[in-house]
Amino acid sequence: MTLVLCILMSAYFIRGITGFGSGLISVPLLALSQPLQFAVPLVLALDFTASLVLGTSNRQKANWREIKLLLPFGIIGACAGAFALLSLPTQPVLVALGAFTMFFGFRNIFGLQPVGLLSRGWAIPAGLAGGAAGTLFGTGGPPYIMYLTRRLLDKGEVRSTFSWLFALDGGFRLVVFLFAGLLLEPKLQIAYLLGLAPMAIGLYIGNKVHLDMTSEGMLKVVGALLVLNGAMLFLKAAI
Repeated sequence: MTLVLCILMSAYFIRGITGFGSGLISVPLLALSQPLQFAVPLVLALDFTASLVLGTSNRQKANWREIKLLLPFGIIGACAGAFALLSLPTQPVLVALGAFTMFFGFRNIFGLQPVGLLSRGWAIPAGLAGGAAGTLFGTGGPPYIMYLTRRLLDKGEVRSTFSWLFALDGGFRLVVFLFAGLLLEPKLQIAYLLGLAPMAIGLYIGNKVHLDMTSEGMLKVVGALLVLNGAMLFLKAAI
């Protein structure tokens, strides 16, 4: 349990700096020692709590038009992801998670950031992918972030919109997990309660560090960590 809490603090430290990425950091690391049926619901519950707090503190900057566009497709994707999480064998899911993690890691390292305004039609695949990845991998942020950063120019607007989108989308996924019985495990409930403190500490320290660090430099560090995490997941799937 101590290792789990350290991973959570590190993940929310990263989120405090970048505004997202807690699931990308924590789920692959937790999956090395915990089943996905434990890691994904735990991170989802903590991410939902963090997004609710962050979104409430900066509600006026949220772009609700984009949220209303993304949310229905996110819900559809979440249902598909929940079915896959309960029915698919662990090994291919770990391989998929490793590939998913390494993709975004290399994307950060090499600065592969597209430019130009994105069409609203891309909300459909972004919502479906974000909802499915969030439920299956506990890390639905990247598809949403890639869409929002190509639609909104203000960083504060992106952060607030993402926080509210994740709070609403994550709340629905929590209900799905509840009906699927994934939130009824006493070990998970204890881990959630214990994880609130390191989550809060990580967010607080991360926000402080954010003021003295360039986002480009931090994204490269996060990218390197993600690539390493993905490689470890491939190793675990092969064993």
